[in-house]
Amino acid sequence: MLALMTWFELPRVPEPEVMDDSSEVQAYSSAAADAYLSKIDDSFVEHALRLIGPPPGYALDVGCGPGLILMKLSARLPEWKFLGIDRSLAMIRRARETRDLSAQSRVSGEVPSAGGNLHFLTGDATAAPFHDSSFDLVLCNSVLHHIGDPSRLFAEIRRIAKPDAAILLRDLRRPSRFRFPLHVRWYGRHYEGLMYKLYCDSVRAAYTRAELSAMLRAADIFGARLFTHRSTHLGIERRVRAVN
Repeated sequence: MLALMTWFELPRVPEPEVMDDSSEVQAYSSAAADAYLSKIDDSFVEHALRLIGPPPGYALDVGCGPGLILMKLSARLPEWKFLGIDRSLAMIRRARETRDLSAQSRVSGEVPSAGGNLHFLTGDATAAPFHDSSFDLVLCNSVLHHIGDPSRLFAEIRRIAKPDAAILLRDLRRPSRFRFPLHVRWYGRHYEGLMYKLYCDSVRAAYTRAELSAMLRAADIFGARLFTHRSTHLGIERRVRAVN
């Protein structure tokens, strides 16, 4: 029976940890501006907003990519301070360019946008250059499947988050062997060319609910729980909590 269940599983195929190829960055950044991915980002932002409470604090996005989620959050929470780190210098450059253009639009009165409460720097998600208990909100979106040793990522999140901090980690969900073709065809229907290939590779590299549940137990992040988001994503969350 165990052998049969294993046969039904889609084998995990790891992805590179850093997206530094210019064509990959361009494909990702272009797609992220699309209405479909923007809605996915919006659902992450709304989820994060449900986890936090007053007063304003410091938020970190681990593996921030082009920074679009932090820009949406910083526009909604102007009294917070936001920092995004990513190992990819190309992604950080794209995030800074987009932030600066957004700030110019704000000055000209065109759109409400991010400003001086948002900063980006290159950094390793598994060895972040911050003191213990530095952040009131720690975010991590679609990064887990890129990490060679997930236990190091969870340990670092636990270290840099304050004891009462909110935490939100979300990633893609790897379907079964038989569901995979239909899964990527349907949920990847908005992508073309290189972006479609990157999406399929990411789904293959993602984890199952059982795998993430085992990681969460091993990580021992007090108060964190597993959640699923539709058929496409899963993750861990922790609401801001009172500490005696």
